[in-house]
Amino acid sequence: MAEPFLIGEGMTGGYGGADILHGCTLAVERGEIAVIVGPNGAGKSTAMKAVFGMLNIHTGRVVLDGEDITALSPQERVAKGMGFVPQVNNIFATMTVEENLEMGAFLRRDDFSGTMEEVYTLFPILREKRHQHAGELSGGQRQQVAVGRALMTRPKLLMLDEPTAGVSPIVMDELFDRIIEVARSGISILMVEQNARQALEIADKGYVLVQGRNAYTDTGKALLADPDVRRTFLGG
Repeated sequence: MAEPFLIGEGMTGGYGGADILHGCTLAVERGEIAVIVGPNGAGKSTAMKAVFGMLNIHTGRVVLDGEDITALSPQERVAKGMGFVPQVNNIFATMTVEENLEMGAFLRRDDFSGTMEEVYTLFPILREKRHQHAGELSGGQRQQVAVGRALMTRPKLLMLDEPTAGVSPIVMDELFDRIIEVARSGISILMVEQNARQALEIADKGYVLVQGRNAYTDTGKALLADPDVRRTFLGG
């Protein structure tokens, strides 16, 4: 059986001497949306950082598109096709929207104007505000800048850490709609979300983590329908 497009397999590791992840496995197919949910302190963001190389794992491996990238730095992983949007400090507040997007293309040596046009088509408000400082935008618009900047690298895999944190329900729905559009273009999405129910509704695959371990893995629909998952993690 062919390996998934991305797999972080059997990952054990943490910060300093303490392990936060314990044999955690995450996999995403090409053009698929995979969502990581679970209680606070479950290791959700840690698992994503391990996939991106921001955390050393002492057992397990990370494979992207058939290539073992476990030993690569985050910047080397970006060059291989990973894009990462952290939850905080994810924009350059004193730069304009357009300058933020240009910063996303820092590794590219080709003409990236076409990609910028694609970002503006995906997020029309950014075209309108392209000469404004990103720090002046609303929370939802800042998230669009952060996602747009990551898309400027032309990633094969886009990783989003709590993309809807602190935004209104309307903005959350809009962001999720844009994320679905990105996945339909063939880009794989790996996303950590506190809004578990809404995230699982758009997920092809869901991972419920508890204390750094895989507790449940299934399609988004199956997890939403699972009475144990609903009772324990989704409020009934």
